[in-house]
Amino acid sequence: MQHPVEQLRTQQNLSDGELRALIATDRYDSELYRAADEVRRERYGDAVFLRGLIEFTNYCRNDCLYCGIRAGNRALSRYRLTPDEILDCCCEGYRLGYRTFVLQGGEDPAFGDEVMCAIVSAIRDAYPDCAITLSLGERSRESYERLYLSGANRYLLRHETASRAHYAMLHPASMSADNRRRCLYDLRDIGYQVGAGFMVGSPYQTVDHLVEDLRFLQELSPDMIGIGPFIPHGDTPLRDFPAGELTLTLRMLSILRLMFPYVLLPATTALGTIHPCGRELGLKAGANVVMPNLSPVSVRQKYALYDNKICTGEESAQCRSCLERRIEAAGYRLVADRGDVRRA
Repeated sequence: MQHPVEQLRTQQNLSDGELRALIATDRYDSELYRAADEVRRERYGDAVFLRGLIEFTNYCRNDCLYCGIRAGNRALSRYRLTPDEILDCCCEGYRLGYRTFVLQGGEDPAFGDEVMCAIVSAIRDAYPDCAITLSLGERSRESYERLYLSGANRYLLRHETASRAHYAMLHPASMSADNRRRCLYDLRDIGYQVGAGFMVGSPYQTVDHLVEDLRFLQELSPDMIGIGPFIPHGDTPLRDFPAGELTLTLRMLSILRLMFPYVLLPATTALGTIHPCGRELGLKAGANVVMPNLSPVSVRQKYALYDNKICTGEESAQCRSCLERRIEAAGYRLVADRGDVRRA
């Protein structure tokens, strides 16, 4: 019988039972990491793509049970960047070599279509050679279309969990897994490069849930997949649950790289939060994207999705240079171009 890692490497679809066994054991971890790194090098070489993250608002209308910026968190100091402040972040990022900007925020009613389209258009006019990625949560198809026509290229919307029952355990009744899926398919149909993803080790998660995530991603075929360990926040209902495990997160990164050789796969800040070398380990497990923070230092600690987030006090230039040194020490090369997906 063929080795399960080799089956994935040669793009043979494992059964649900085989995937469960691979996810649940550390027996094949070293083979997984090695194979994933080989596959990413075949497709992308040693390149690690740089994205400039701008966390422009921590207001959110939603009350997700795991999220530190949930509407019900009265302890959080709220902020909104002005359009000019967002453009200043882009200016600084462009000077530092960033050619992709990621505008991320809670589902803030103050940033409706008129405001967001004006911001996206201004960035597109100022930096025509850059990719604009949005991560604004659930919106209508019409809203997504307007933002796309204004100049946005990519959209990140983690599905968090593909299981409807598990989704209901992590979100208020006003939110649904079906609407999240609707958003992702609308985005794909409109023409965005689409990013989905899920938490690893979230409360009540089982191995079957992770298999369901993989099957959903096969169906969606996204361009980007963002995963990271669940990390609790002290001002949420799920504060007492343990954080997701590093090894399981790395294992899932490698499985994703083998199942989706073309995908853009971040080594997330959350990985670096649960382990001092977490992002480097993520790269060695198949990731090929990093997203340093371009937000003003004065607001970084306020965008607290989870506790103890790293890199909240560094200036943008410090953050970039530090990360570049660490990536090079891990055996990779930081690339400052747009870093579009390479499906073929």
